[in-house]
Amino acid sequence: MRRSYSLSLRPASSPIRELVTKFGGQPVWKLPPAWPISASSGEQMTFICQVQLYPEIFGETIGRMAYIFMTDIERGVAATWDPDAGENAVIVHPGRTLRVQTKPLATGPSIYEYIEIPERGAMEPRPAEFAVDVFRRTDPDFVDEANRIGMEDAAFQKYEKACEGNKIGGTPLFLQEDAMPGGGGQLLIQLDSTKLPFYVNFGDCGVAWAFLSPDGSAGKFLFQSY
Repeated sequence: MRRSYSLSLRPASSPIRELVTKFGGQPVWKLPPAWPISASSGEQMTFICQVQLYPEIFGETIGRMAYIFMTDIERGVAATWDPDAGENAVIVHPGRTLRVQTKPLATGPSIYEYIEIPERGAMEPRPAEFAVDVFRRTDPDFVDEANRIGMEDAAFQKYEKACEGNKIGGTPLFLQEDAMPGGGGQLLIQLDSTKLPFYVNFGDCGVAWAFLSPDGSAGKFLFQSY
């Protein structure tokens, strides 16, 4: 069994300036800023969230905060699902950054939600920021793809239900093939785009995962969709 936290998001009443888990707004940097840059466009990636590396979930890691970014593919075409394509990033402070260029920029593009504008008969994007409440949960141990295929329907549905949802830590629930990063690591966060109160493009009903390296000094991000 693995400890994890379920996530409940609520609109922030004011900009969040503390080193806490949150979505959107602007990052609260623990160390000097290191904003990742898209390999395809040369522009700043979009800030999705920052995550505390809770000791009760991750143990005594090198990192204390993780910041997750992804290229906004509404502005072009990029392999945002690929952890090694330079189109998404997990920045760990303190820690190290993998396979992505960064610039010392404190602010940049962030997540948004679409708001209906009746007089224009259209939906318009508006910046969004969400505070987070966490709730303890326990996930089952990971069952690899080969063994999941052999599970009886009832057992698989029970496993799926126990692993699904937006959460920090725990056991990843992949939509397709297993996608654990090489070298091992621990699930940092799982995000189901169908259960988030803001717009994010993880493909068709996609789910994203960020993983921490075994020592908690670096991370990788990827997503899968149907």
